Amino acid sequence: MGTSPLIFGVSLALVQGLFGGSAPRTGLTPRVRGARLYNGTMAERLWAPWRFQYIEAKETPGCIFVELPRQDTDRENLILHRGQFAFVMLNAFPYTNGHLLVAPYKHTANLSELDDAEHLEIGRLVTAGVRWIEDAYRPDGFNIGVNLGRAAGAGIPTHVHWHIVPRWNGDTNFMTTIGEVRVLPQSLEESYDRLVAARDRDQSL
Repeated sequence: MGTSPLIFGVSLALVQGLFGGSAPRTGLTPRVRGARLYNGTMAERLWAPWRFQYIEAKETPGCIFVELPRQDTDRENLILHRGQFAFVMLNAFPYTNGHLLVAPYKHTANLSELDDAEHLEIGRLVTAGVRWIEDAYRPDGFNIGVNLGRAAGAGIPTHVHWHIVPRWNGDTNFMTTIGEVRVLPQSLEESYDRLVAARDRDQSL
């Protein structure tokens, strides 16, 4: 099956716009919603200045799921809720806006090392996190799960934690599939404040 000339032209233009370099002229002037592409160049840029803090940040020793709960700066550390055995925090590098993490205070990589009380509270906090995201963002669905081990995709494999990722119909678009870029329309601070408001409205906990 041949490649559509329009798709080919968009791909060439997007690759050049994202990564630089030259692309052969196709004679097409493709237009993509949110970014005008012409003559192999991208007319508009995506600015994410808050990411520079991540680029400049030095790797810190220890585990964030141990160190951050010991501090008293919950908003700065994006901690939304503290339970008796576990807590909920906003992912600092989210897949989508509202991406939450639930982690036990106990530092362990193994589910079998958590007792029944810890498992019960984690389950309740995952359920609560879903309620807060539904209230704040009205997503179409969720991805919820645990990555055990670096081979499974765990960013912090030494401390087990649960992901709650809100999803919307069509949230995987050409930016993700071609450019491997996620576009997040809201800052972490705004997302945190919206979720805190949803938590405060929740009478279930």
